[in-house]
Amino acid sequence: MEINCIIIDDEPLARKGLKEYIAEVDFLRLEGEYENALKATDQISGGEVQLLFLDIQMPKITGLEFFKTLKEPPPVIFTTAYPQYALEGFEVNALDYLVKPISFDRFLKSALKAKEYYEVRQKNQGKAAVPSVDHFFIKADNKLIKIFFDDVLFVEALQNYVVIRTKEKKYISYLTFKSVEEYLPASLFIRTHKSFIVAASKIESIEGNDIKIGQHHIPVSRNLRDEVMEKLLKGKFLKR
Repeated sequence: MEINCIIIDDEPLARKGLKEYIAEVDFLRLEGEYENALKATDQISGGEVQLLFLDIQMPKITGLEFFKTLKEPPPVIFTTAYPQYALEGFEVNALDYLVKPISFDRFLKSALKAKEYYEVRQKNQGKAAVPSVDHFFIKADNKLIKIFFDDVLFVEALQNYVVIRTKEKKYISYLTFKSVEEYLPASLFIRTHKSFIVAASKIESIEGNDIKIGQHHIPVSRNLRDEVMEKLLKGKFLKR
């Protein structure tokens, strides 16, 4: 397992120290470093950042303020020279809080917390059973609509809405993508991208980072590709 992470800290020496620590931990992969939090927004919104090392005290916008602006924030480990901010950090469900100067031993404990977080999440998804119910309801077009799991092809995030594409129709509902992901059974659906969840049984082919379902093409993000392929092919891939 590799965890893609980025560093956001306005102090060059602090970034240098974290980079050296990350290089020593085999399951951490540094994907970028920023002195300005706002410059990291595009990379984070791309869905490929799995862990933030985020300084709290920075000019223009603090790490806490920045983190609260993110629609779907990844797990975060806050770093700062001011321990009085620890409580605020944990109020936004931070994985950990590192006080500078940071020792490697303390850094490693935080990194292992992140590793455990992803291992538990994968285990819980793997244990998900086929649900006893076979449908759900959404509000769309000013009415409640019943949708069967088996009819869903994929779900797409669309700003403050989600698009649920079925065999016959497209429904747009005022829902968060996260709430839909948490409701759909992991045994039947796979998240392939920050904005897409697909029905595993409806996938016709995979070419590179492109999934084909009928006339639709759904992207697979780089950081989710291994997980997606493992779920789809485990015990089902025929080889010579």
